[in-house]
Amino acid sequence: MKRVLILLGFVALMSACSKSSSPDPVTPPLPPVLAPLNTDFIRGVDLSFSPEILSAGTIFKDNNQAKDLVQICKDKGLNTVRLRVWHTPIDGHSGLAEVVDFAKNLNTKGFNIWLDIHYSDSWADPANQTKPAAWKNASFTDLKDSVYQYTSRCIQSFKTAGINLKMVQIGNETNSGFLWDLGKVGGSFDSNWGNYALLLKEGIRAVKDNSSTTKTMIHLAGFDSADWFFGNLATQNVSYDYIGLSYYPVWHSKSLDALSTSLTSLINKYQKPIIIAETSYPFTLLWNDFTNNIVGTTSQLIPAYDATPDGQNAYTKALIDLMRKLPNQQGLGVCWWAPEWVSFKGTTATNGSSAENLTLFDFSNNALPALSSLGSYQ
Repeated sequence: MKRVLILLGFVALMSACSKSSSPDPVTPPLPPVLAPLNTDFIRGVDLSFSPEILSAGTIFKDNNQAKDLVQICKDKGLNTVRLRVWHTPIDGHSGLAEVVDFAKNLNTKGFNIWLDIHYSDSWADPANQTKPAAWKNASFTDLKDSVYQYTSRCIQSFKTAGINLKMVQIGNETNSGFLWDLGKVGGSFDSNWGNYALLLKEGIRAVKDNSSTTKTMIHLAGFDSADWFFGNLATQNVSYDYIGLSYYPVWHSKSLDALSTSLTSLINKYQKPIIIAETSYPFTLLWNDFTNNIVGTTSQLIPAYDATPDGQNAYTKALIDLMRKLPNQQGLGVCWWAPEWVSFKGTTATNGSSAENLTLFDFSNNALPALSSLGSYQ
């Protein structure tokens, strides 16, 4: 019996040694912890087409149920609406009167209003910065005064309507300045930064004189030239609140890593919060009218995100995550451009939407998953 007990003890000892010498189970690493969203994080949409689209009787839907467009955006958690204003548009759309009237509805729903002043009668972008016709022959001195007076009038029009603007852009995608040629910079105009800066300062001064709480933004398309651009503004002692950048993979880069690196560098160098002022991504490569689309081939996509509702949704979440990871919570938000620019003129229109596959509503005008993510993704 004693021999049996000894033998059993030896077996138990060997078993214990065997267990203690086996490797510990591998614990998978925890995912990186994202910074909590800044309470002021902008979940925005540019609804500048809405007055025209809604006046045509266009019906939008959520979960296949007809619903007010503005209410859909509110229910999804969006908090900011960006609106462009043109000086004297030919058809009145995006004119100050229409924009203020639409903003009244937005204001009653609790949206922050972000005004994008183009300082033109039509589209202002890197390739077009035409002065309003009313300012065509203005001297530089008169042009500065016009910028100040017009900007003041815009802000006062909103205040009269009971709306305090959250933010004002002094120009739209001003990569080469604005109000050409007197306010043009870059290339053969690279000695013109002093003039451009003076015009900017008049717009910024008008904002602060009329509404001390309203923030100002300088807006650039893409990020490749951002350090050159904002470095020149620093040299000219231009004081503004936010950097705004357009980011469209089709034009600016198919690498979110490159975008993140650039934004981090800009924040560290210029100590300004950054907002993605414009973005979009397709939910399909098909079309719903006869107007040529901006994005229509797989070569224009980020490989990780296909042109499907799920791919568009994943892109939206990735962009929000990217902004959350920027230093010191200085990634201040994301704004989707023209999420409502559906084919409202009909499926055979040649002057319809060139971005109906980049909207946040499908070809039945039903809200897509990315709209929910833009409003609520944490």
